[in-house]
Amino acid sequence: MEELRHAAFEKTFGRPARWVFSAPGRTELSGNHTDHQHGRVLAAAVNLDTRASVALNGTDEIRFLSEGYPLCRVELDSLAPRPEEAGTTAALIRGVAAKMAEKGRLRGFDAYATSTVLPGSGLSSSAAFEILIGTILNHLFCENAVSAVELAQIGQYAENVYFGKPSGLMDQTACSVGGILAIDFASEQRPVVEEIRFDFSRCGYALCILDSGAGHENLTGEYAAIPRELARVCAVFGKKYLREVDEDEFYARLPEARAAAGDRAVLRAMHVFSDNRRVAEQTEALKRGDFDRFLALVNESGRSSWLYLQNVVPAGQTEHQEMAVALALAARLLRGRGACRVHGGGFAGTAQAFVPLDMLESFRAGYDAVMGAGRCHVLSIRREGGALLRDYGEA
Repeated sequence: MEELRHAAFEKTFGRPARWVFSAPGRTELSGNHTDHQHGRVLAAAVNLDTRASVALNGTDEIRFLSEGYPLCRVELDSLAPRPEEAGTTAALIRGVAAKMAEKGRLRGFDAYATSTVLPGSGLSSSAAFEILIGTILNHLFCENAVSAVELAQIGQYAENVYFGKPSGLMDQTACSVGGILAIDFASEQRPVVEEIRFDFSRCGYALCILDSGAGHENLTGEYAAIPRELARVCAVFGKKYLREVDEDEFYARLPEARAAAGDRAVLRAMHVFSDNRRVAEQTEALKRGDFDRFLALVNESGRSSWLYLQNVVPAGQTEHQEMAVALALAARLLRGRGACRVHGGGFAGTAQAFVPLDMLESFRAGYDAVMGAGRCHVLSIRREGGALLRDYGEA
């Protein structure tokens, strides 16, 4: 793969690459849609990544080509948001570069990227891309002075302000820092990040990501509705984020909250309250090696996401409910063992399953037989976040 990427770089830009950079995808282990409410999450970087061969180009322009996509050009003397770029690669590059330009003087570079973090996979291809750009700029122009958490915040800024997609900070933090992380976003400016040392395979389980076959296209409205509805709940209590709302007061004033925000919003708030508690309990379970309790809470989180958060089936969909089928099939194949849950933003993309190693092959064969060949992916945890992999010296 690396030789092919280098050859493609040279063919595209007319000279060899000097550096290879990488940023991993991420998997959310617990805390579904809690990050944008300043809540808690448990997440991990995975062994699928986005890599780029890179060389300086002597201009004030970033030229970035992702395999299978058109060449993207971003001028470094014009880094203000461009509304017409919303939803594009250029928006993410421009947004990251705008913040990184506050840290050091940027110059132009060429990059050719390949990725095993496929768009719509639920493994945060956009966050991996943002962290990749930030890691390149940090190494080349900022002497690596920007911390991993700061890079995550810069990636979120680019996605929110330039790309136009509302998101919390979990995806970018997991991709940037690496490993298994318990993250508390009570202060989004200073999130508390704790690395958890744990090996799922030593417990006799494989971590699987299950492709539902449905993509995230045209679902921005579904994702945006969740923080919007939770904001209506928060407004009842004079707060901005649900983390600031007292749970006992929420239940004491439930009739008022239902009247002001609507029942779906209230149910979604119930999920966030309970998933925040689950993250804390799952973190402690992993620390003490109680994997059975961890798995029970994975299943609890999955039920809460489906019943209360309601991010399994897009509103109004009847004939196409791919995520629901994926979860139902996984539960049947597990036969009461392991655990499964909706993964990431939901509505489409992927589910997550912890599968006993002694039934992994039968589980994978059964899932792929229904959902399509190659739809069950077995992952491992990557301990490193965004990184320079190789420096080939002066090109």
